[in-house]
Amino acid sequence: MKAVICRKFGAAHKLILANVTTPVPSEKQLLVKVMATTVTAGDCEIRSLRLGVIFNFMLRIFSKFSTLSLGMELAGEVISIGKNVSLFKVGDKVMAAPGFKANAQFICLSEDGPVVLKPTNINDQEAAVIPVGGTNALHFLRKAAIKPNEKVLIYGASGSIGTAAIQLAKYYGATVTAVCSTNNLTLVQSLGADDVIDYSQENYAEQGQEYDVIFDTLGKSLFKTNMNLLSQNGRYLLAAPKLREIIKGYWLTKTSTKKVITAFANHDAEQLNFLKKLVEQKQFKPVIDRTYPLEEIVDAHLYVEKGHKKGNDAITVSH
Repeated sequence: MKAVICRKFGAAHKLILANVTTPVPSEKQLLVKVMATTVTAGDCEIRSLRLGVIFNFMLRIFSKFSTLSLGMELAGEVISIGKNVSLFKVGDKVMAAPGFKANAQFICLSEDGPVVLKPTNINDQEAAVIPVGGTNALHFLRKAAIKPNEKVLIYGASGSIGTAAIQLAKYYGATVTAVCSTNNLTLVQSLGADDVIDYSQENYAEQGQEYDVIFDTLGKSLFKTNMNLLSQNGRYLLAAPKLREIIKGYWLTKTSTKKVITAFANHDAEQLNFLKKLVEQKQFKPVIDRTYPLEEIVDAHLYVEKGHKKGNDAITVSH
């Protein structure tokens, strides 16, 4: 089978679409024929070792002993199951967030892992882009215990996590202010944002607004500025925190009425099933910017790395 391999860290052109052995499922695993996958900002950070000193060190050690295959999420069809699998059957259409190895024609997944039946009302590409951005947004908004009528500001509202966060915050009854660039104003409004701030034209910190929740999906806004904009019991959500922000956030959470939430999201079946339900109820819409064939994985990485994608970039996998 074909799979995207990262044999050397660095630029996108170092990725290789290689022929590798098709995996065989163990007793509790599914063999999934991948129909669609994605390239995320996380894939680009792993490939180029931009995860911070500790994670970069761990990746280098891992790559010494195992081939690093990229791809965090997918949609596909179960074509074989282990003898002790009870939750799935051959022919099931699924979506999953394995974290690695999704940029391939086939993958083995544990039936107890982050894999669920895909929504019945969307295609494979749309299903493939839900797991990572969707569960990250859901994780942080749940951690914030978001309440109806609370004011939520989402910074980086047009990206993978941001487009999901707008829709989920509206589902929970919040009033949403989305911060994005001029080109993405129409998109975030279509997803339900009540107010939109074009960061190239306005400074959201100078609007005189106070927020109950500020969600920085990119890790590019100013820590002190956002803390000052929070209400007395406000929550600051950081999806891509730097080490100093994690430390500072821990201290401020302990010593003030405001909370800084930096815990990394865990992808699990419960979250995916929750998102599946919302999609089928037409309360959540996956957003795709561009679609590439697996053979053009380098081009997909180069585009995602620019940081201007709207929602997600999908990858189709041919067989």
